[in-house]
Amino acid sequence: MTRKYFGTDGIRGTVGQPPITPDFVLRLAHAVGRVLKKKEARPTVLIGKDTRISGYMLESALESGFNSAGVDVVLLGPLPTPGVAYLTRAQRASLGVVISASHNAFADNGIKFFSAQGTKLPDEWEIAVEAALDEPPVWADSATLGKARRLDDAAGRYIEFCKGTFASDLTLRGKTIVVDAAHGAAYQVAPKVFHELGAEVICIGCAPDGLNINDHVGATHPDALVAAVKQHKADFGVALDGDADRLQVVDNNGRLFNGDELLYLLAADRLANGEKVPGVVGTLMTNMAVEIALKARGLQFVRAKVGDRYVLEELDRHGWLLGGEGSGHLLALDRHTTGDGLISALQVLNAVVRSGKSVAQLLEDVTIFPQCLINVRLQPGQDWKKSEALAAESRKVETELAGQGRVLIRASGTEPLLRLMVEAREESVARSMAERLAQAVKAG
Repeated sequence: MTRKYFGTDGIRGTVGQPPITPDFVLRLAHAVGRVLKKKEARPTVLIGKDTRISGYMLESALESGFNSAGVDVVLLGPLPTPGVAYLTRAQRASLGVVISASHNAFADNGIKFFSAQGTKLPDEWEIAVEAALDEPPVWADSATLGKARRLDDAAGRYIEFCKGTFASDLTLRGKTIVVDAAHGAAYQVAPKVFHELGAEVICIGCAPDGLNINDHVGATHPDALVAAVKQHKADFGVALDGDADRLQVVDNNGRLFNGDELLYLLAADRLANGEKVPGVVGTLMTNMAVEIALKARGLQFVRAKVGDRYVLEELDRHGWLLGGEGSGHLLALDRHTTGDGLISALQVLNAVVRSGKSVAQLLEDVTIFPQCLINVRLQPGQDWKKSEALAAESRKVETELAGQGRVLIRASGTEPLLRLMVEAREESVARSMAERLAQAVKAG
């Protein structure tokens, strides 16, 4: 059964346009409340948000919708998405709700949900909610309406949780760290986490005004972090996105490290520390150099579809703990139930402090392969899967790569585009091959 409203990470869109309107969000909360009440007489949900100006409006709509279904609400205020996931579990709540559009600009917003265990919910749950949306509302009477309260120390509880994932015998004293919170949900908690672990903290992207989230700062715009690290001669730089579930890292030389490299670093650090790492999950886009380096360490490597929920599914299937994406969504399931940019940064710093090596030194075994990505617009009715020219050219390219590179061809989920990615040891080779594939698509 296809879903009408839910995408790969909740419901998202432009504020003021369906479905991100206050009337729909109220109906959504009411429908979710009715689904919850099928299993629990008096559910409690936690609601957190990022710093978008539209968060106030959507928070009020959610509160009304849940209360009207007889569901109690606990308001957390601005808090990273993984912080909501943690508190949902810690507070024994029925559900966690996050108002955020992650790395999107301020004009967008979204609603996403976490289970009582602090994990993403399955497709079946989302389908049940959409079915409830099609039913007429059943308003609770005055005696059974839900109540709302605020958890005043939500940020402090999450800060302590994050600090608890950093080795108790290590300190960040003597380190200068630039923290870029993208003017988003971690603008208060991120600087405090690093400061309370001993670091001198320099903040950028920590002054939200409701309109500047992800605006030329944060994990999706790391140039600001690179410049700040160089300017302040800092030891380290950490960039989060608007809801703080993804991470980019910069070293003292201003070199930027992406999620693929950091995933390898986390696995290698655990091995160096005598921990068992049976396997690691990446995605179809994970750089082949990481796969080769992991296998050289005797680790299994599995690729999931692009999206952190699919990485999580593969980790659950294999019973493994480490996974992630090049975008900086990293999962360490023995530290948290979901991707957490702050906790991932602390795991990297753990490795740096414990080893006495720089990030670059810890990644000496990994030389990232150049990737060339070309988007080709598909004509109306064009079925690229039946293209003999593309199939033939793809076979030629893979033969020429001879296991020293990859070809990935996939359709965009939002536009009539075919994405052609070639990975090779040399950038010129990757580009030439990607262009050949693009010509084959255009030839039909």
